Amino acid sequence: MSNMESPTFLRFQLGAQLRRAREESGVSTEHAADVIEVSPSTLRRIEQGRVGLKGPALNALLDLYGITDAELRTTLLSMARSGKQRGWWAKYGDLPSSYRQFIGLESAASEILNFETLVVPGLLQTEAYAQAIIRGEAVTPTPDGVTQRVAARIERQKLISEGKLRMVAVLDEAVLHRQIGGREVMADQLTALLDAQKRWNVTIQVIPFREGAYASMLSSFAILNFEDGPGVVYVEGLTGDLYAEGEDVRRCTVVFNSLRASALSATASTAMIKKICDAEHRD
Repeated sequence: MSNMESPTFLRFQLGAQLRRAREESGVSTEHAADVIEVSPSTLRRIEQGRVGLKGPALNALLDLYGITDAELRTTLLSMARSGKQRGWWAKYGDLPSSYRQFIGLESAASEILNFETLVVPGLLQTEAYAQAIIRGEAVTPTPDGVTQRVAARIERQKLISEGKLRMVAVLDEAVLHRQIGGREVMADQLTALLDAQKRWNVTIQVIPFREGAYASMLSSFAILNFEDGPGVVYVEGLTGDLYAEGEDVRRCTVVFNSLRASALSATASTAMIKKICDAEHRD
């Protein structure tokens, strides 16, 4: 799925443009919300790309913000229409809204730069490892919910296996030692990382314990880059997920490059993963 086929990507980009237009025109959130007869919280959700809006409401906002360029208005209206479609992930039932938004953006990305301190990135997880992660959540989904979440995660991995997405993953060494799912599950997961490292579109680097303190060691994050739009930073949080654009993307990219510099090379990282994997298989 290209970014222009992803309804989530279109909603996100439309919302970002509307937010910028509102701010540049000096219109308050409350006033804009009143014009299209929604609550301020609903308008904020529109600007975050979490919900779409219909043509009449969009036209009203564009009029309010002084957007007169006919070509731009036509493009934004087209984005609004396409953004109301259902993505491939809809078939997996009642996934959390924050998760749906992330995989919708991920499906449109050309590259993902992922830093993890404690767990293997979802795109590289085995089925058993993913099940253990999901079952370990504070609010455990129903058995059917676990099955749907795992199935969606495995489906996401086609982006990697089909070469649609380039991934650079930087992992703290702790990720390789944490016994998620038990020794057998972890051994298989480490083997899967070794297999992934062989792909042309996957690069895995490990920051060893001996590195000590390093940039962003307390916060995992992902940077999603797109061919036809600005990048997005994603940070998963206990009380809500954060998406950031613009200058934040540049700053996080600088941090990510610093993390790569602190990490072992891909070749040395592979050697470390293999050593730990072999130890897991022997025990």
